[in-house]
Amino acid sequence: MYNSVMDKKQRISIWYFLIAFWLLIIFQEVYLASQHLDEVPYSQFKIWLAEDKVDEIAITDTEINGKLKPETPDKEPQWFKTIRVDDPNLVKQLEEKGVEYAGVIVSTLWRDVASWVIPILIFAGVWFWLLRKMGQGAGGGFMRIGQSKAKIYVEKDIKVKMSDVAGVDEAKDELVEVIEFLKTPQKFTRIGGRIPKGVLLVGPPGTGKTLLAKAIAGESGVTFFSISGSEFVEMFVGVGAARVRDLFEQAKGKAPCIIFIDELDALGKARGTGPMTHEEREQTLNQLLVEMDGFDPKVGVIILAATNRPEILDPALMRAGRFDRQVLVDRPDRKGREAILKIHSKIIQMGPDVKLENIAAMTPGMVGADLANIINEGALLAVRRDREIVEQRDLEEAVERVVAGLEKKNRILSQEERRRVAHHEIGHALVALSLKGVDPVQKISIIPRGIAALGYTLQTPTEDRYLLTRSELENKIAVLLGGRIAEEIVFGEASTGAADDLQKATNIAKRMVKDYGMSDLLGTVSLENAAQPTFLQTRESSYGHEYSEETAREIDQEVRKFIDNQANRVKDLLTELKPVLLEAAQVLMTKETMTGDDLRALMEGREKGAGLQTI
Repeated sequence: MYNSVMDKKQRISIWYFLIAFWLLIIFQEVYLASQHLDEVPYSQFKIWLAEDKVDEIAITDTEINGKLKPETPDKEPQWFKTIRVDDPNLVKQLEEKGVEYAGVIVSTLWRDVASWVIPILIFAGVWFWLLRKMGQGAGGGFMRIGQSKAKIYVEKDIKVKMSDVAGVDEAKDELVEVIEFLKTPQKFTRIGGRIPKGVLLVGPPGTGKTLLAKAIAGESGVTFFSISGSEFVEMFVGVGAARVRDLFEQAKGKAPCIIFIDELDALGKARGTGPMTHEEREQTLNQLLVEMDGFDPKVGVIILAATNRPEILDPALMRAGRFDRQVLVDRPDRKGREAILKIHSKIIQMGPDVKLENIAAMTPGMVGADLANIINEGALLAVRRDREIVEQRDLEEAVERVVAGLEKKNRILSQEERRRVAHHEIGHALVALSLKGVDPVQKISIIPRGIAALGYTLQTPTEDRYLLTRSELENKIAVLLGGRIAEEIVFGEASTGAADDLQKATNIAKRMVKDYGMSDLLGTVSLENAAQPTFLQTRESSYGHEYSEETAREIDQEVRKFIDNQANRVKDLLTELKPVLLEAAQVLMTKETMTGDDLRALMEGREKGAGLQTI
């Protein structure tokens, strides 16, 4: 209260001074203007002087101000002024005509004062405005910018509940205990129990870490402080640490409450790593560590943080007593994806043919943000087609838009290019349909999509897989090589269209050799580069590989061996299925799209009685 009064008094005194100064200037201008001086040429003044009409004058350095004799006694005299000219005979003429004259020194003090006072006032006004914008004031200290920028949400502002979160059931179960503590803390403190000080939500981007934090606050009905890790660090040294202190002071005053720090890795990166250190960030992190150690957990302040890069966090943050509970918010499985789709489709008018379980099956590896985008894209497609409801085909096309990109209707391919793309995509699909343990083919298209895709083959897994065998990985390589081998069989040479397929196939082969120990030559060893940290795993920093040049040569040989073996296998398979390849490619060129069932029917009908079996 005292500070606000002082601020108000200071503003009033400044405004009084400004008003008085401008009134003085206005008064002087009005006073000078009240004399009604008519400006005339010097020649006219000389004529009046010769005709004996001038009564008196006042001579300054630059002007001559005078008064004419009234024509009649009852008439007001006329005042005039003229620019002074160097005239040596002027004084002699004035004395001859009996004109009263005097020299006058005009005071320019107010103009001199205004010339330096006004710029100072403008500068001071701009300065005070900037200070107020930065959060400074007379009673707030010079570094009031050190106050926390955390947004405060009270119970009525948070509408998110745990029922709005799906696909992360394990994480929800872990966090129910936090909600119970915030609702009934005496239940835990009665027997001496202590709730974890900090809970770290870890997971890939888009899995719902921030949504979970809001749901906890919404369920418990407590104050929710939300701030990003990057908002602590500013250009001024010491501001980050000051904001951390201010944030915890505010939280203690509003306990029980939740402090949520999003993107913790921006603030909590390991100290002293890399060629250069960031003193301000490290000082801010030190203050956060001190504050987390200093406050009493019985007060009811819970610290939640979220990150998708836990491997770079400082070890001091991860020890017991700080973020002593880590909750993995992982990518949802098929059941979880279906639950997420149901939540996002509540506000969308869905048609009777919509089967969200099919959409969930088509989207392995997608997170909550991706699934929400698919529902929204489906709704936009329905509106574009002037329909009031979203149909299954809208959602399926939305999946294609997210996976493969937008259709490029203005990208016109030549007839020869269309033939090559059609045989390329049919090659992928035929290999996928012929091998066991491969995701079934759902759709084949030669409509260009995205940045560089001239066609695509969409495969839908029947179940979520967490482990892959050597034969399954080899089959994946074979499917990727199917397009290139099909081009070689039909056209006698390959094209640049298989570049992405070759890159993916080579990466799988490298992982098989270096990560999974599936090479017969190198044996069961892991040769992955230690300089590349993996998710939820911290590795020592090093540069380059940790094996000899001879081993590197053997790795290259083994990778090439895996690729060559599958290329030969696919060549044999597609050579045997060449009639199906040619016929299916012709159908695809005509229709531009076909389903996996269409290709399977064509394959079975063509090869019926031929005795061919899938490999």
